[in-house]
Amino acid sequence: MKKVTAVLGVGVVFATLTTGLPVTAAAKNATRSSAAASISFGGCNDPGLSSRGAQCGFLSVPLDYAHPNGKHIKLAVSRVKHTSSAARYQGVILVNPGGPGAAGLSYATLGDSVPGTVGGQFDWIGFDPRGVGDSRPALRCVPNYFHVNRPDYRPRTAHLVSVWKRRSKHYADQCQAKHPDLIQHMSTADVARDMNQIRRALGVSKISYYGFSYGTYLGQVFSSLFPTHIKRMVLDSTVDPHRVWYAANLDQDRAFDRNSRIWFKWVAKYHSRYHLGTTEKAVQKLWYSVLNKLARHPAGGKLGPDEWTDSFLYAGYYRSTWLELGDDFAGYVHHNDWQSVLSFYVAFNGPGDDNSFAVYSAVQCTDAPWPGTWRRWKADNDRVYAKAPFLTWDNVWFNAPCLYWHAPSHAPVKIRGGRVPSVLLVDETLDAATPYSGSLVARHLFPHSSLIAEPGGATHADTLSGDACVDNRIASYLATGKRPARKRWNGADYLCKPLPDPVPPHAASTQSPAAPALPAIRP
Repeated sequence: MKKVTAVLGVGVVFATLTTGLPVTAAAKNATRSSAAASISFGGCNDPGLSSRGAQCGFLSVPLDYAHPNGKHIKLAVSRVKHTSSAARYQGVILVNPGGPGAAGLSYATLGDSVPGTVGGQFDWIGFDPRGVGDSRPALRCVPNYFHVNRPDYRPRTAHLVSVWKRRSKHYADQCQAKHPDLIQHMSTADVARDMNQIRRALGVSKISYYGFSYGTYLGQVFSSLFPTHIKRMVLDSTVDPHRVWYAANLDQDRAFDRNSRIWFKWVAKYHSRYHLGTTEKAVQKLWYSVLNKLARHPAGGKLGPDEWTDSFLYAGYYRSTWLELGDDFAGYVHHNDWQSVLSFYVAFNGPGDDNSFAVYSAVQCTDAPWPGTWRRWKADNDRVYAKAPFLTWDNVWFNAPCLYWHAPSHAPVKIRGGRVPSVLLVDETLDAATPYSGSLVARHLFPHSSLIAEPGGATHADTLSGDACVDNRIASYLATGKRPARKRWNGADYLCKPLPDPVPPHAASTQSPAAPALPAIRP
C-alpha cells in the first residue's frame, strides 16, 4: 500500500501501515533495565525549525531491544518548548506524520497550528524514526528507484511482469546487501520502543501523542505496549490494525478508485474551465485514454503511464490538489503540456532519494505476514483490478519487494486499548488512504475514545488545516482532556462538515447543485 503521510509541508504518495514484533520477555526486560540515555539538544540545521527557536539533538537507542547492550543507532529528535506558564503546562507531546518512512523533525512546530494558545502549553517533540532522514544510519537501497518513464505498472504482457519482479527482487537484495542488520529491526514495535526511550530521555512519566495516517497505527502500538505512559492521544485518519498490511492494500485500491471517480465528477462539473467532458464517465474515459497513449509513447521520453497515475493519485488524497491537477490534465490534453504533470510528479514523489521508500518497505514487509507466492498476489489483485483499476497494479509493484524481503515478518502486535486513558479519533468518511472503517475499529478497541467524523469528506489526514469545527475540539481536548460524549453505538460521536470542495477561478458549474450523498452514520 502506498505510503501515507500528513501533508503539512510533506509530499505524500501512497498509503501503508505497519505492525510490530510481539512483545517478548527479553524486549520487556530490556526496556525496563536499560539505562536511559540523554539528548544533548542544540541548534537545528533546518531553517524552519531554527526560526521557531527549536532545539535538535540525537538519542542513542538499541538496534535490537532484545540485546540492549549491543549495537546502538541514533534517532534525530527536535523540540519546541512550551511558552505557557507553569500552571498551564501540559507536558510533552510526540508527533508522527505517517509513512512509514516520513521524516518527523519538522513536526515539532505542529503546536503553531493548534487554535488559540493551547499549542504553547506543550513541549512539542518531532523525531525521524529509525532509518529515516537525519537518524543514523539512514536506510537507502537503490537511489532513483522511481526514475521517470518506468515500465508500465499494468501487467499487460508477461515481459512487464517479469521486469517488475526482477526490479522488486533487486531492490530487496540491495537493502539486504547495504543494511543487513538494520532491516532486521525496523518494525512498528521497534519504533514504539524508541518512542519510550525518548520519553525516558526527556525525564517524564507520561507523554501525549499526535499521529497522522500510519502514525495512528504507531500510536495504537505504543499505547498497547506502554499504556501507563500515555496521557492523551489524537489519531487523524486511523489505520485498521486488523488489516495490516496485505488486506489494507486491497482495501485502499477500492477506495482510491472511488475517489478518482469523485474527482472526475468534479472536473466534469467545471467543464467551462477544463473542457475535458461534461460527465464523470466522459472525463474518466479521457483520463484512461491518455494513460494508454503514454504507455505507447511516453511524452518527451519522460512522462509515462506510471508518472501519470502517480501524479493524479493525489486527487484521491487531498482536495487541495484538485485545482492544480485539473489545470495539468487540461494543459496536457489541449496544449501537450506534459512538463507540468512531470513537475508535479517530481515535486510530490521525490524520485531521486529512496530513503522513504526503503523504510516503508522495511517496516511494511516485516510487521505482518504477506502471501509468499506470486500466484496468490496475482489472483487477489486481478479480482480487485476488474472493478477498481485506478491504483491496483501501481500498489502491487510498490509493495512487491515484500515478496523477496530478507528479514522475517512477524505476528502483528495485539492492540489492547482498554488501559489507554484517553483517545480522540478524527476521520473523513471518504478517506481513501486509510478507509473510515479503520476509525470505527479503533473506536471499538479503545473504549475511552471518541470519534469526530466528517461525512462526505474525501481528504486524508486533514486536521489542523482550518476546519474550525474539528480544530477547536482538538484544541479543547489537548488543553483539558475533554472529548465529545461517547455514544452507545460503534459510530461517530460528533459530526463536523468537511471543508468545501475547491472552486476554479472564473469557472461556471455545468451541473445543478445537489446535496452530497452522505454515508449512513449516526450523529
